[in-house]
Formats: sequence, structure tokens, C-alpha cells
Amino acid sequence: MYFIGIIPARYASTRFPGKPLADIKGKSMIQRVYEQSKKASILSELYVATDDVRIEEHVKSFGGNVVMTPAECRNGTERCFEALKKINKKKEDVVVINIQGDEPFIHPEQIEKVASLFKNKHVGIATLIKKISTTEELTNSNIVKVVVNKDKEAIYFSRFPIPFYRDKKNDDALKLHDYYKHIGMYAYREDILAKLISLKQTPCETAESLEQLRWIENAFSIQTEITEFESIAVDTKEDLLTFD
Repeated sequence: MYFIGIIPARYASTRFPGKPLADIKGKSMIQRVYEQSKKASILSELYVATDDVRIEEHVKSFGGNVVMTPAECRNGTERCFEALKKINKKKEDVVVINIQGDEPFIHPEQIEKVASLFKNKHVGIATLIKKISTTEELTNSNIVKVVVNKDKEAIYFSRFPIPFYRDKKNDDALKLHDYYKHIGMYAYREDILAKLISLKQTPCETAESLEQLRWIENAFSIQTEITEFESIAVDTKEDLLTFD
């Protein structure tokens, strides 16, 4: 099995333009993500996939691999697919790991864990989840919740607390049920990735604004595994204060 890590990074962001180049204690965000990801021994190759020459030049300046992709890519999955087409791979059984470009202190262990799920030949898509421990997390619509079956396959993703205990308060619900949040790293077999990008938007995806629901609505299975590591994402300039 041949694992390729791809870090999608676009310059134009509504909430934080130029985010990949933001300075965090003397290094750019994208450099920190790249260097942390590089520590994952499972990766045979690692690339930044971007549509902006400023990011391309910066990645080259610190010795990273970078692939230019179309500006029209609507999400990280499409950008990973476009990058993969340009990577001169000569391996079979390729798995692409889509690494979030806004988590500067990503844990390499998370990459290793999501990759380990592909020991099962039936796994085509994989991602990570983490147990929710506070009511604040449970009720925060920016934190995506996940329901899984007995085999840890995702049944549904939602911004709403699911399952919903209609006769209980959220604090009580946490005592009655193990809730999980989604850690936004994906991995896909090459052939599955090619199928995913051809899918049209679906009703649940449109309602929740969550791309992974498109896959579930089209009967693709998403294997999950529990991680104990917390992921800290940077969405706005104010989030950078977390690292001061």
C-alpha cells in the first residue's frame, strides 16, 4: 500500500485571506502543517496542493513539495484529486490522505491511525472521531457530530446534537450516550476518490453544508476510528491568539 499525503491550501478565504501564509511563532501555518505531517512515517510522499503562486513559491522556499491545482476546485477533496493527477506515481493500491491545511500542530499519530484502517481491504474512505466531553462542544454548530454503527462506520454527520434526547437536557444526554465529534482528516483509496468527485450535491449535504453526507447518501461507507488527540484549527485571525 502506498500512502500519499496531500495538504490542500488556497489563498482566497472569506474569513481569513492568505491563511496558509500566516505567521505562527516564526513559521508559516502551511510550513508547520507540512513539517508535522512529514513526521508520519507511513507517508511515502507529501505535497501541498494550491492554486496560488504565492503559496507555491513559499512551499518551495522551505523545501516542500507542491502541486498547482485549478482555482475552480470547490473543496479539499477535489483539490486532492486534481493534485493526484499531476503526481508522477508508479505504484498500485494508492491511498490519499487529505490533511487539513489549517491545523499547524497536527499530530502525526492521527495520520498513522487513519492510514491503519486500510489494512482492511474493504475500507474505501476513512476518517477520525473524538469523544465529546462538554455541553459546549455538543451544542456548538461549528463542531460536527458523528453517529457510528457497531462497526464504527459513520451513519450520519450533523451540526446538531445527534441522537437528540427530546425529554432530556443536553447535560443529561452526555451521561446517557457517547457523543463524538468529527476530526476533519480524510483518507481515500485512489479509485474511490475518483468516484467521489463525480457525485452531485445531495439534499442532506445541502441542508447541513457537509460534503461527507453526499458520500453517505450515495451509499459509500466511511470507516471511522477514535483518536484521543485534539485538533486545533485556525479559522480566523483571532484564532492565532491561541498560540501566543
